[in-house]
Amino acid sequence: MNKTGVKICGLQSVEVLKSMVNLPVDYIGFVFADSKRRIDGAHAGELLRVLDEWTPGSRPRSVGVFVNPSDAMLNDVMEKAPLDVIQLHGQESPQRCRELKERFGIQVFKAWSVDSQGQTVKGKIEHRADELEAYVGMIDALLLDTYDPLYGGGSGKTFAWDRIPAYQAWTHQHGIPLFVAGGLTADNAEKLINEYHPEGLDVSSGVETNGVKDIAKITAFVERVKQA
Repeated sequence: MNKTGVKICGLQSVEVLKSMVNLPVDYIGFVFADSKRRIDGAHAGELLRVLDEWTPGSRPRSVGVFVNPSDAMLNDVMEKAPLDVIQLHGQESPQRCRELKERFGIQVFKAWSVDSQGQTVKGKIEHRADELEAYVGMIDALLLDTYDPLYGGGSGKTFAWDRIPAYQAWTHQHGIPLFVAGGLTADNAEKLINEYHPEGLDVSSGVETNGVKDIAKITAFVERVKQA
C-alpha cells in the first residue's frame, strides 16, 4: 500500500456499509468474538454482498475477527461468509495460524495485545516479544492492539506508542505489514502516521457515536489518514 491502509472494524449495519461505498477503505472488519459488535456468519454474508457495490478494483477486503475460534465456528462462518482475511486476537499458536492459512487459502493477521504502558501483558492474553520469531512465515500482518482484560482487545484506549518501533523492527526485518489499533480517532491518526508510519490503522469505537458507526466520523477518519 502506497498510503496507510484503513480498516473499519465492527461493522453491523447494511445501511452504514452502503453509505461507505465511495470511501477509499482498504479493509472492512466483522467481529465474531465476544463483543457488543459481534455478528454471526449469516449476517456477515449479507454484509459481504454490499462490498460488491464498491467500484471494481476498489472493493475492500473482508476481515473476520476471532478469539481462539474452534474449527466448527470457523467452518460455519466461512461457509456463510467467505472472508478474505482471518484476524486472530487470542492465544493462537504459530502452527494454528499456518493451519488456518492452508485450510482456507487466505491471509491470517495476528493481533498482539499490549497494555497501556506498552509492557508485557499478564492476564487473559499474554504476548511476549520473544514469541514473535516463531510467527515468521505463519502470518501476513501483525496488529498491535491495547490489551483489554474482558475481550483481549477492542478497548477503545491507546497503548504507549513509543513501543511501536520495537515491533516495527521485527516486521520490517521479515517484510510483514504492521497495523495499529486501540483508541484511534480522526484527531490522533495523523500524529500516529507521521511519527511511526505503520502500514495500516484499524479503528472501531473511534468512528462511533453512542456505540453506533457514524458515517461522518468514518469519512473524517478515512480522509485524515489518506491525506497524512
